[in-house]
Amino acid sequence: MNKPYPHLLAPLDLGFVTLPNRVLMGSMHTGLEDGNNFRRLAAYFAERARGGVGLIVTGGFAPNIVGWVKPFAGMLVSHGAAKRHREVTSAVHAEGGRIALQILHAGRYAYHPFAVAPSKLKSPISPFSPRELSARGVEGQIAAFVRCARLAREAGYDGVEIMGSEGYFINEFLVAETNRRADAWGGGYSNRMRLPAEIVTRTREAVGRDFIIIYRLSMIDLMPGGSSWDEVVILAKAIERAGATLINTGIGWHEARIPTIATSVPRGAFAWVTKKMKGEVGIPLITTNRINTPEVAERILADGCADMVSLARPLLADAEFVNKAADARADEINTCIGCNQACLDHTFVGKMSSCLVNPRACHETELNYAPAVIKRRFAVVGAGPAGLAAATTLAGRGHSVDLFESAGAIGGQLNMAKVVPGKEEFHEMLRYFRRRLELTGVRVHLGVRASAESLAAQGFEQVIVATGVAPRDPKIKGQDHPKVLSYIDVLRGASAVGKRVAIIGAGGIGFDVAEFLVQASPSPTVNLDEWLAEWGIGDPGVARGGVDGVLSRVSPPLREVTLLQRKAGKPGAGLGKTTGWIHRTTLKMKQVRMQGGVNYEEIGDRGLLISTGERREDPTWLDVDNVILCAGQEPLRELLAPLAASNVRTHVIGGADKAVELDAKRAIDQACRLAAAL
Repeated sequence: MNKPYPHLLAPLDLGFVTLPNRVLMGSMHTGLEDGNNFRRLAAYFAERARGGVGLIVTGGFAPNIVGWVKPFAGMLVSHGAAKRHREVTSAVHAEGGRIALQILHAGRYAYHPFAVAPSKLKSPISPFSPRELSARGVEGQIAAFVRCARLAREAGYDGVEIMGSEGYFINEFLVAETNRRADAWGGGYSNRMRLPAEIVTRTREAVGRDFIIIYRLSMIDLMPGGSSWDEVVILAKAIERAGATLINTGIGWHEARIPTIATSVPRGAFAWVTKKMKGEVGIPLITTNRINTPEVAERILADGCADMVSLARPLLADAEFVNKAADARADEINTCIGCNQACLDHTFVGKMSSCLVNPRACHETELNYAPAVIKRRFAVVGAGPAGLAAATTLAGRGHSVDLFESAGAIGGQLNMAKVVPGKEEFHEMLRYFRRRLELTGVRVHLGVRASAESLAAQGFEQVIVATGVAPRDPKIKGQDHPKVLSYIDVLRGASAVGKRVAIIGAGGIGFDVAEFLVQASPSPTVNLDEWLAEWGIGDPGVARGGVDGVLSRVSPPLREVTLLQRKAGKPGAGLGKTTGWIHRTTLKMKQVRMQGGVNYEEIGDRGLLISTGERREDPTWLDVDNVILCAGQEPLRELLAPLAASNVRTHVIGGADKAVELDAKRAIDQACRLAAAL
């Protein structure tokens, strides 16, 4: 039988070591790196090594205090710390894996007052102004990188990744916009690129020839004034001469206003950038960003874009990604949907990372699905994300589970999310859950509205109520007018929508509905050329930094949309930390008008009458064809009272427990934790 994914699963000979396949677990900061107790970090990486990953790269560890991303973030600066790290490396090696430590110096991105940089220029993503290093200070930072690499080898790591991209310390030396120095470390490009070349050269001298050195090279800065392609190639060749084993692709600075890894970014959207470097250097190249299925990875490698693929969040979603691909079980992979909600959004507010589709990620020592000692009969009512997660987790543990859903298909409000432009990945969640239902033997009853009487009569020992939410009544005069539609009507395609629309409610659902109404199908998320044009991304060989500075190639909106909210302030302020700005920018590009602090006075033949302020002065009619209600939800709990009267033990999860937007992250986490405990 032919081997599945022959390019992805082919070994890679690095000369002194051979990697078993072409999958790199890319660096992610999860919060497990911080502090001195690495038990949880060891368990997290060991599970990915056991899952077949060719080479793991840790989250970033600073080489000194000034290089911290934030106070008390992970750091490797002493022999004592190296000894503690052996818990991580030993756990990975025990599973047959290999692991490299990423050395990350934050530079002006540091969120603390000790920050240093090539020049005293504050970044837009930190409130702290960095101190400009002296020439002696630059030498001190190089020495810190080298010492960190030496300690990594002492700790048992198989290599290091030197973080030279994403706008961090090394990257800041390369670009004239952030390097205003007039000494030997600034000025012309030959001086600006000295820092990374010296770091790699001295690191190789310190660690010997049989140690992996990955250099993370920013191949496209996505910043006006960023590196030119000629400069990127010159640096890549210098890094190869300096002794790097592999070059990993970095995409965009953190301050760039172009999305790079969110769900609306097309799969493998930047593989072409790495391919552009092929032939310029002789060492293997790694490509990255939005590679979330074996099919995408295989195609990228088969097309000659790179020699390895970097998967970061997909290995949060499923630690067994590689093994499942190798065993021809790709349909069982729990696919990363690129939502950022439990990973990056958590990181940027100082919370432990996890994964919306896999709450066990980063919680391997506490959330486990042990086989049930006593097997019981459960009924789960509602096949939305909470009900699906609860049913499959319980059945996976060996319990007998019946899942009841009043609709004709599983998914609940996931079926609405999947039709929103830029959220096509939600199809993958449904595909995964359908397969899990089959594999775990859950008995699924579609088109059945379960009652307390029927559940009690069937003798279920416990019932899990996951019946979801219903739209909240906004209590607006005239809301029964024919012009009025609910978000359910719109996203399910049950009602035609006119050309001029007012949306009441600017939370996550309101934004989703707005994007659905202004974007023609198929969306740019599934059309790379259109997406690149929409965000003004071009060939870095033509436009410095890969951006042309304008967003002028946006397709016209399908409708005129006004997005309104009662709350004063910026609409969308409650959206995800790392994705909210993308949604706001997308709607602005589509000419959606947004207004906060609105009073809804009346809906009538003329449209929607609104006013502003406490005194409700000067009300104005919005002349629209339709008014769409996205004013929140209420829990659906009609089963609770009759179940209590029947003395059936009941649990409530998901939207039925707490109706806050369409929070699949909370729903799945709550469901999995309950199912693990029962």
